[in-house]
Amino acid sequence: MNKNNLDFETLNSFMTDAFTAIGVPRNEAAIVADVLVESDKRGINSHGVNRFKPVYIDRINAGIQFAKTNFEIIKETETTAIVDGHHGMGQVIGHRANQMAIDKAKKYGLGMVAVRNSCHYGIAGYYVMKACEQGCIGITGTNARPSVAPTLGVEGMFGTNPLTVGIPTDEEFDFIFDCATSITQNGKIEYYERIGENVHPGTIIGLDGNPVEGDAGDALKQIRNGTAALTTLGGIGEALAGYKGYGFAMIVELFSAALQDGAYGKDLDGKDENGNIRPYQLGHFFIAIDTDHFMGEENVRKKAGDIIRAVRNSKKAPGENRIYTAGEKEWEIYKERLVTGVPITEPVQKEFCAVRDQFNLDYKFPWEE
Repeated sequence: MNKNNLDFETLNSFMTDAFTAIGVPRNEAAIVADVLVESDKRGINSHGVNRFKPVYIDRINAGIQFAKTNFEIIKETETTAIVDGHHGMGQVIGHRANQMAIDKAKKYGLGMVAVRNSCHYGIAGYYVMKACEQGCIGITGTNARPSVAPTLGVEGMFGTNPLTVGIPTDEEFDFIFDCATSITQNGKIEYYERIGENVHPGTIIGLDGNPVEGDAGDALKQIRNGTAALTTLGGIGEALAGYKGYGFAMIVELFSAALQDGAYGKDLDGKDENGNIRPYQLGHFFIAIDTDHFMGEENVRKKAGDIIRAVRNSKKAPGENRIYTAGEKEWEIYKERLVTGVPITEPVQKEFCAVRDQFNLDYKFPWEE
């Protein structure tokens, strides 16, 4: 194994120990670690260990996210619930709320849980994967700090707002559609900055209406200070249907705030009226649909598998020999990284060592040898 890579078990163990050391109850620390590592297992480098320290450890240290999660059920019916996460660990809140929706669906056919006052909950795909494992169709979304401009606008008014769906199949992997409603997301710009890659043309718009290009670090600063914004799926303007991405982003914003009377838009920027940092107050939603309440899990899995196989087997474009369906590439990366481990970039290596030393954890990493 490459000395800059870590196996899944070591990653899970280290982050569980680190989150426990900073005050997260150990069983909840294991959930947070599981969500983060699942991201890297599948090649989603922007949302895994890359955010371990700057998003979670640093926010706990800053007092804008709480290590101990107060999961309060505000209202509940047989098929629905509203939860207040009180700025605890987003993965813990998400895991519990998602399972509530699944449990309700297994009993009544459908379940939905809406969450307010949460924090970043990791990859949305994690939650729909859990639904699929239990024979349910899963749907989730979350709002986020305002960094995306509406079509024909230049001001960041809502977040990257993923709209994520998981459908169980009879293949090795389920159909997992997990993507932002913007062309790219903040986490990917952060990742580009770490690896020295420029932003991709057309993904960011400046206040003058022109694309922002060049250094990812500079672009990120512009997004953070409000002089630039990410663009929705379809890009700048209406020519390539940017209004469709805008519409999907607004659906997620509404589902993440309206049902639970939660915060939205500029109130999610992590700052108060005086510019002081504060909790992000994010909202999530989780929907589960039990396949056994329809034509049965086995039938749904087979039919879903038949559909995606028919699509993959359709005529390829000239020069192409393969068509992919959602979740397939991530599954292949997962199988590869089972053997090779997860690549850890030099900046993240330094963060791992700093956190280890801060909490006197008994780890020696291969890149130190």
